[in-house]
Amino acid sequence: MEGIPPIKPFLDRLADLDAKMAESDFYNDQRAASAISREHQQLTKLKELYEQLENDLKQIGENRKIIEENADPEFVEMAREDVAALEAKIEPTKNEILKMMIPSDPTDSRNTVVEIRAGTGGDEASLFAADLYRMYCRYADSRGWKVENLSSSESPAGGFKEICFLLSGEDVYRSMKYECGTHRVQRVPVTEAAGRIHTSAATVAVLPEAEEVDIHIDPNDIEISIARASGPGGQGVNTTDSAVQILHKPTGMIVKCADERSQLKNKTKALKVLRSRLLELKQQEEHDKYAANRREQIGSGDRSERIRTYNYPQSRITDHRIGLTVHSLPQFMDGDIGEMIHALEEADYVRKVRALTEK
Repeated sequence: MEGIPPIKPFLDRLADLDAKMAESDFYNDQRAASAISREHQQLTKLKELYEQLENDLKQIGENRKIIEENADPEFVEMAREDVAALEAKIEPTKNEILKMMIPSDPTDSRNTVVEIRAGTGGDEASLFAADLYRMYCRYADSRGWKVENLSSSESPAGGFKEICFLLSGEDVYRSMKYECGTHRVQRVPVTEAAGRIHTSAATVAVLPEAEEVDIHIDPNDIEISIARASGPGGQGVNTTDSAVQILHKPTGMIVKCADERSQLKNKTKALKVLRSRLLELKQQEEHDKYAANRREQIGSGDRSERIRTYNYPQSRITDHRIGLTVHSLPQFMDGDIGEMIHALEEADYVRKVRALTEK
């Protein structure tokens, strides 16, 4: 069918899933059964849409034949009306089929670990990192997501040198994955007496929360250190040996967590972050193997890539990946980022459809 990739591989996969779901021990593994059931439901809908498209195209052909061969004006007019109504359905149905043919990202429904780090710009960069953190918290609140702080390091200016937090809710990673990269800000710092505009930056890493089945951490591969926590948080923080640092020897990754007074809670949080970082590393290695053109990837996950500029004097936010500019910076920084994320999702969808149809 023109403009649609062959459906046979999807029908073959549906037949395989039918066979798996018919096995007597199918529900023994509830997690796997749930994933297979969701895929089966999606492929069944894809099959129905494809059959509907075939049927509509067949009816269009039959009606056009009636128009060409019939002498009754009233009958011809009815056939033309049917053709117009059916043709109006073709492109939307094709788009829906293409959307369903795009391989789903199994991590889209995951909770998400977000890490924000101050970059170039000193104190101003740390203040911007705090602004981004507040922006994401407000956006999470509007989506009904839960925010759980995992670790943080404050700067003397009152911002964050770095902050790591977990977002929990529905389809968190699906929306947040486009936020990964370098965010640049242009504004007059509160510390600048001369009123000159400075350019600073903060990097954002967005990691789908990893589960133990995704990443197995060998206890022999990690080195756990306990220290006395420092910084704000009351007397308990400063007098309890609760801060946890985990070194992952094979990769050299270091994760620190000191936000909780409980050593066990800090260790649990630190392992959660480490597992998510290792999953990101694993996914990036796979991505690098198959990505022919990294620059074309909208959600590439490359935190070194400059993705967005926040220009305060002009109240302008520009996303450099899709060339979109919006002029509502106060509302944007207050968490109203849904329009930008939707535009990124649509651009990513268009890219994926193009790749699918060019195969």
